[in-house]
Amino acid sequence: MLKNKPKSFISIKMVIVGIIIVLALLFINNGYYSVKEQEQAILTMFGKVVRVDTAGLYFKIPFVQSVHLIDMTTHGIGIGYTIKDGQNITVDDEGVMITSDFNFVDIDFYLEYKVSDPVAAYYNSTQPDVIMKNMALACIRNTVVNYPVDDVITTAKGQIQAEVKETLQKELTDKNIGLSVVNISVQDAEPPTQEIVQAFKSVETAKQGKETAVNNAKKYQSEELPKAEATADKIVQDAEAAKEARIAEAEGQVARFNEMYEQYRLQPYITKKRLFYETMEDVLPELKVIITDGNTQQLLPLGEFN
Repeated sequence: MLKNKPKSFISIKMVIVGIIIVLALLFINNGYYSVKEQEQAILTMFGKVVRVDTAGLYFKIPFVQSVHLIDMTTHGIGIGYTIKDGQNITVDDEGVMITSDFNFVDIDFYLEYKVSDPVAAYYNSTQPDVIMKNMALACIRNTVVNYPVDDVITTAKGQIQAEVKETLQKELTDKNIGLSVVNISVQDAEPPTQEIVQAFKSVETAKQGKETAVNNAKKYQSEELPKAEATADKIVQDAEAAKEARIAEAEGQVARFNEMYEQYRLQPYITKKRLFYETMEDVLPELKVIITDGNTQQLLPLGEFN
């Protein structure tokens, strides 16, 4: 007759069976995944893409492979406004743009987009929708600036939409962030608020003031520079003339000295006396000259011969 098994052994066996059942359920639960009609799934293993799945039921290796579901439906965002609690709230930093005739216009767009490449959308950027919105703003500004304000508000909306869509799609393709443009449309275009108009006028006034100041400075320069150049030329010419006069005077004095020296060499005594009398005449013009031999008792003054 068989002996009954201990209750502890039975309990351990039940625990093991329970663990196996739980692991099996976890394996089954993590081994399959489903993809909805408007989704695509990126299957990765150790950070590398294994495949991209469309709608259906698929198997993966539990705890080794990971699944990232990507929404492939069309989404829409406002540019120039945001929607909050069912109301459109204007965003001036986005909607106000300058036109080719240097006016401001407040223009709003609605951009529809979707994921075109799920792998690029998931891996190439952390916020592809934010990047796309910034690119859209740049394309819109670069397009609106080519049109006058009247055309932007009235007849050129369709052309602007087409140009922006084409340019933005090209930019998205070049940047490869996995998104594509479905449609972009102008929601509203009107003159900006009075505050913005006044600020624009203030900027224009400041620019005109700057241009006026620059023009005045250039005018003053054009008037004063010739005067300064003429004055400088006159100073140089006067200096040259003074130099030539001093040189001529010095050369004349040298020639006179040489001539006097030649006379001195011929008659030193007479020349000395003549120089003495001439010097005394210059120093004492009222001096009366009397010639005597030193023995004459009567002195005769030497008067003028005229």
